[in-house]
Amino acid sequence: MSRCRRGTLTRVPPLNLGNQQPKTPLDAEHAWRATAARAAHTVLFFDFDGTLAPVDDDPTAVQPAPKVLAALEALAPVVQRVAIVSARPVDFLRDHLGGLAGVDLYGLYGLEHSHSGGETVTEPAALPWVPTMAELADLARAELPAGTLVEFKRLSVALHWRTAPGLGPQVEQWGRAQAERLGLKVQAGRMVLELKPPVDRDKGLVIGEIVRDAGGAWYFGDDVSDIKAFAALRARAAADPDFFGICVAVANPETGHEVADAADLTLDSPAALGDFLTRALPHLT
Repeated sequence: MSRCRRGTLTRVPPLNLGNQQPKTPLDAEHAWRATAARAAHTVLFFDFDGTLAPVDDDPTAVQPAPKVLAALEALAPVVQRVAIVSARPVDFLRDHLGGLAGVDLYGLYGLEHSHSGGETVTEPAALPWVPTMAELADLARAELPAGTLVEFKRLSVALHWRTAPGLGPQVEQWGRAQAERLGLKVQAGRMVLELKPPVDRDKGLVIGEIVRDAGGAWYFGDDVSDIKAFAALRARAAADPDFFGICVAVANPETGHEVADAADLTLDSPAALGDFLTRALPHLT
């Protein structure tokens, strides 16, 4: 894979093509032109942390990169849907996206959702786990060493060690032991381990459900959990040769090559994404 410089975008080969010729256009401009022909049937998906907003030592302090909100607001009326699919709760996304109109929010890997500013709906199977998560957050604060940031999200608990990287192995070992004890799912991320209810919801399932009736989709993500979303677009394209799917990695050193290698296109930062979406608007409008 070629390396990208700041503000640039490169292409990497699609996954698992076998002997088929790549259907993905060779550059972003052609990809947007192809999208314009089916914009009314295209969904644009975005992760939040590391994609729309730069990662911060304090996960509560992050803000979307410049130009991102304006671009999303302009894109929403010209495509079928704009959807944010994130590990964050829906309320957090709503607050940090400034109440954008016409944008669907999927929080906690799909355990919560809100359509176009509507009420937040929680996956019923996850609700009984709220007390367990609250108790787990209290236990983590009591037992994990100073430097660990415990983020309680009502339906999950995220254990961060960004400000103390040396704690990673200890925090991971503790978190995985608790997950086994309580029967929870584990989601690894960028200097974070998240513990979730054993409910069958993740980014791949959310994207797979939404694109069943779509003619095309883009997914923008930066972390290993986004690879499942990329795979959902690959599966949809494999089932329907007329479906047009593009996977974009907002690459970063913390996840290495794994996410970028799974993508069609790569950007190097949320700021570059804001510029990229702004340049895409004339193609769609």
